[in-house]
Amino acid sequence: MSDSPQTCVTVEEELPLNVVAGSGDDLHNDSSPQTTSSTRRCPAFSSCCKDRHYRKLAICSIVCGVSCIGIKALISSVKAEVTKDPKEADVHLRQAKKWGIISVVTLVAILASLPILMALISYLLTLKD
Repeated sequence: MSDSPQTCVTVEEELPLNVVAGSGDDLHNDSSPQTTSSTRRCPAFSSCCKDRHYRKLAICSIVCGVSCIGIKALISSVKAEVTKDPKEADVHLRQAKKWGIISVVTLVAILASLPILMALISYLLTLKD
């Protein structure tokens, strides 16, 4: 991590605002561009959304999923980054994505089935008595 704080920069640019028919009065129907300051560029946000190798998905699948399947996703992610051949890298990317999703879905399925299994065990124990 760097010592300098990351700041978001607001960029002002000229954008023509098109008037839609029937959306307002005709007094301001000129076609001159108006200045807007709605465009924001934040380097911290843009870097988190460009995870080409599904590394963050793999790490989240280790922490928030079944760890052994998540490790398989992380290995595929690292192989995809290191590999020079684009076709082989694409195969590893698909495997990393697949294993990461499988890991998280498996943990959710296990957690969802626990109350059902507890109810079944409770029912079987009452039948035994």
